[in-house]
Amino acid sequence: MTTFTFDKLVIFGVGLIGGSLARALRERGGPEQRAGRIVGVGRTRRSAERALELGVVDDVASLGDDGEIAAALAGADLVVLAAPVAQTEPLLARIAPLLDARTIVTDAGSTKSDVVAAARAALGERAAQFVPGHPIAGRESSGVEAALPDLYVGRNVVLCPLPENRPADVARIDAMWSVTGARVSTMSHEQHDRVFAAVSHLPHLLSFALVERILNAPDAALKFFFAAGGFRDFTRIAASSPEMWRDVCLANRYALVEELDGYTTVLAQLRAAIVAGDGATLEAVFARSREARTQWQECGGRPSGPLAPK
Repeated sequence: MTTFTFDKLVIFGVGLIGGSLARALRERGGPEQRAGRIVGVGRTRRSAERALELGVVDDVASLGDDGEIAAALAGADLVVLAAPVAQTEPLLARIAPLLDARTIVTDAGSTKSDVVAAARAALGERAAQFVPGHPIAGRESSGVEAALPDLYVGRNVVLCPLPENRPADVARIDAMWSVTGARVSTMSHEQHDRVFAAVSHLPHLLSFALVERILNAPDAALKFFFAAGGFRDFTRIAASSPEMWRDVCLANRYALVEELDGYTTVLAQLRAAIVAGDGATLEAVFARSREARTQWQECGGRPSGPLAPK
C-alpha cells in the first residue's frame, strides 16, 4: 500500500471535493499512514465552521481574514485548492507571499491549461511548488454534507506536472490521491483539456441544454410530468453546480467549442437520416455507439481493443 503522511494540510474549499479528500485521508488510512492536522478555509466563516462541526477538519479559517489565512498556511506541508477554477489565480496570488518554500500546492480543478497559466502568473519562479491535478469524481449533491470518505475509490485522478516540478513533489501528490483509493494518471495539460472537453464538459453542456430546451417549450409542464428514466439519466448532471460549470465552460472554451462543433455535425447527419427515412444509417450509428459504450462499461473505464488509447 502507498504510504502517505503529512503534518498539516490546508484545503481551500471544504465542499464535496475538498471535504471528501479530508475524510478519505482521515478515515481510510491504515496504521502505516499518519494524518496530521487538516485546516479548512471557507469563503464564509459559516461554511468553514460547518466542516468543523461535522469533524471533517481540525481547524478553520475564513478567506476574508488575512491573519487567519497566514496562520493556516504557516508550516503547511500541503495546500489543496478545491474551489471553482476561476478562483485559482486570485487564490494563488493571495497565498503566494505566505507559502513556505517546502509547501506543495495542488488543485482539483476540471480544467488545466488555464490553471497552469494562473499558477505561472501568480507564483512566477515559485510555480515549481504547484502540481496541477484533477480528481474525476463527483455527485449531484454539493457542500461538505455530501462529502464521502470513499468518493475517490476506483476513480481516476489526473496530474499534469509542470516541467519545473520536483519529481518528489509530484510523487507526494500522487501518493496523497492513491491512499484515497483513486487511480492516478499523468498527462499534459493540453491533452487533459482536449480529453475532458469531450467526455465531461460537453456532456454537462448538453444536459443543461436539454433541460433549457424543455423549459422554453409552451408545454414544458406536461413534458416534465411525463419525463421518466431516459430523461432522468440524461439530465442527472444538470443538477451540478451552475457556478462551477460556468467557469469550466469558459476556461476550456476552445476545446469545448471544437467538441461542440463535432457533435453538431453528427446531429446534422442524424437529422438528415431521419428526414430521408434512412433507417439503415440510424441503426448503424446506434449499433456502433451501443457496442462502444458496452465495451467501455465492461472494462471498467479501462478500454481495450478498438477503444484502447492510440
